[in-house]
Amino acid sequence: MAQKYGDFGIPEGCYRNKKRAAFRYENISFDIGNPYFFIKPKLMLFPIGDDQVRGGHFPWLSYGFIALCILMFIVQMQTPSGLFCEWGAIPNDILQGRHLSTLFTSIFLHSNFQHLLGNMLFLWVFADNIEANVNHRPFLVFFLLGGAIAAMSHVFAEGNFVESYCCAICEENVAPCNGDYCSGSIPMIGASGAISAVMGAYLVMFPKSRIKLLFLFFFFRLPAFVFLIFWILLQLNNGLGIFGDGGGSVAWWAHIGGFAFGLLAGLYFRNHSSYIGLGKEPEVLEEV
Repeated sequence: MAQKYGDFGIPEGCYRNKKRAAFRYENISFDIGNPYFFIKPKLMLFPIGDDQVRGGHFPWLSYGFIALCILMFIVQMQTPSGLFCEWGAIPNDILQGRHLSTLFTSIFLHSNFQHLLGNMLFLWVFADNIEANVNHRPFLVFFLLGGAIAAMSHVFAEGNFVESYCCAICEENVAPCNGDYCSGSIPMIGASGAISAVMGAYLVMFPKSRIKLLFLFFFFRLPAFVFLIFWILLQLNNGLGIFGDGGGSVAWWAHIGGFAFGLLAGLYFRNHSSYIGLGKEPEVLEEV
């Protein structure tokens, strides 16, 4: 998932060259600079596989993005600041036309191991079928553009030029802050905006593909359209706060914006991909 790392309650203020940044995400305690952290996992439903397309292009980029995110996480663990302020997408900066490159660099940053593991699992399950059909270069453009559009969705939801009486998390040499951070100053990181775009395209291109799911110790399958529609409804509920406040440290609107872009891109791919044919559902081979 895409995360707003400033919501984690930084006790000392945050600096771009800060040597330690202690924060909290839901019920995960984590301290940048300390390789040991404690996780209290929630009960969750995990996709662990799907029906694979027959033939097509080998998904080099899908697996390459996974490797890149893992490599970047290792770099983050060795970097005092975690690169959050340097490479995270800060809404107010983006609205002022500053640090626009962070719309892309933020895709490859993650806050902790669970954040990385969850995103890479979804990327591994859903991305390969898309790339196998559309080829590498279109997938590269689609993935990066999906991540940038997802980040912009979060920027427009969280950015605010007129915030006052609050702390800008990543400003240089700021005084210590007691936790009243400007929402538009909180960096957003994570690959899930781009992955949400992949999931939106998957819904259009492979609605009848079966997703293999793990719940506790039980395995079962659901049609992709059932799982993905349920997933986006959860994001909309949390983003809109229909049944309570879903805010917290997750950038829900990045998920929603990325998914919407993926739906449109999936319609284009479905009707223009030379491999899957015009308007035809791709042939799938059951996973073994």
